[in-house]
Amino acid sequence: MNKYDQRKTPLFDALKEYVNRNTLPFHVPGHKKGVGMDEEFKDFMGENPFKIDVTVFKLVDSLHHPTGPIKEAQELAADAYGADASFFSIHGTSGAIQAMIMSVVSDGDKLLVPRNVHKSVTAGIILSGAIPIFMQPEVDAKLGLAHGVAPEIVEQALNENPDAKAVLLINPTYYGIATDLKRIAKIVHNHNIPLIVDEAHGPHLGFCDELPISALEAGADICAQSTHKIIGSLTQGSLLHVKSKLVNPNRVKQILNLLQTTSPSYILMASLDCARRQIALEGKKLLKETIELCNYTREEINKIPGLYCFGKESLINSGSFALDPTKLTISCRDLGITGYELETILADDYHIQMELSDFYNILAVGTFGDTKEGNDKLLKALKEISNEYYGKRPSIPDFLDIPPTPKKIINPREAFNSDKVDTLLKDSEGKISGEFLLAYPPGIPILCPGEQITKEIISYVQDLKKAKLYVQGTEDLTVTYIKTVKR
Repeated sequence: MNKYDQRKTPLFDALKEYVNRNTLPFHVPGHKKGVGMDEEFKDFMGENPFKIDVTVFKLVDSLHHPTGPIKEAQELAADAYGADASFFSIHGTSGAIQAMIMSVVSDGDKLLVPRNVHKSVTAGIILSGAIPIFMQPEVDAKLGLAHGVAPEIVEQALNENPDAKAVLLINPTYYGIATDLKRIAKIVHNHNIPLIVDEAHGPHLGFCDELPISALEAGADICAQSTHKIIGSLTQGSLLHVKSKLVNPNRVKQILNLLQTTSPSYILMASLDCARRQIALEGKKLLKETIELCNYTREEINKIPGLYCFGKESLINSGSFALDPTKLTISCRDLGITGYELETILADDYHIQMELSDFYNILAVGTFGDTKEGNDKLLKALKEISNEYYGKRPSIPDFLDIPPTPKKIINPREAFNSDKVDTLLKDSEGKISGEFLLAYPPGIPILCPGEQITKEIISYVQDLKKAKLYVQGTEDLTVTYIKTVKR
């Protein structure tokens, strides 16, 4: 039960009051309510966005020192999500994740992280100076996906690193797979350190019983959410929640103030205010409808020859404990085409744009904004593509097993900041990598900055290239050269 009236939108109301006052602006931004804006752009956008594109003053409050409507809006968010404190992030979840990391670890501290972390996590590690201790996620070779990290792996890593200062997990994954987060939270807290969660793809989880448990409900101390991914804030709007005796919200606030612009977008913050209202008041109903539509679409996809959209039947290990059914991962390997090819066909021939593609799959994200008409259009296109390709090409083969995680010689921040030289990959054995090297599938780094390049890694990359699998991360797009640390 919420303590506060979730119908309220204090920041949005303050911005509307500013507009209704017909205030004469002698403040930035320079377009002055759109009067000075490029006419074509203004005609396309309409006038209202420019009217609430304001700067810091008393009526609309300050993100860096909130005492009015922004403070109240963040308190409403904390109430809706069951947090001790919630903060607006207007530089996306990437910035929120960096703040989250820097709030719990500093230079030389050990941080346990999955090997398949988002680059924002690596950026947070570099900025904080922390030492990453990598944990291997579960891997599904058939789907070509890395899932979550199993509780047993977390416990083993903590026992091997009793001086670790925090554990970071991705939950759920981009593809909607969640680990047993509640069990992991207990394991982590037995070591009296915080569990921090990249919950970019789970801002909706706490509002429907048919979804995996949310990070805060599971016992996480702090989590970052991409509020723009599933629910209705504008792109770049995210939330950072704290619920912990181990993490100081004031510390989190100060770190955010270091990282965020002093000229935040009030349009983005107003969208966060209103998205919170929508999920708090209507989330259960809207999510139920979204899940029903996604389940229908999943069933229909699985009737199409050569395509497979996994469901709960794929939850076969402790790293894949629960599924968010709003994510539709469509494997096309039995059509004999890659996910990249299928995404291109859908975009170019049908004007249907997917969320992402990888070597085996395309991903559709189900949200409040979907309709049965739209999903049926996707199904019709997929049936036509199946008719064209099924049975005419061999299936895409399984990806190659990843070599063992290489030895870390220096910390990522030291490698990132070091002088580097371009080295032929074939001649790089024994050298220290100055950049990332990743293979898709399954999206797990082969190399991270500061790790030693091995003969096995060089051979693996050559085999990937021969198999026409996707290798990326290096500045050299052909992955012929790799930047190594100059010693």
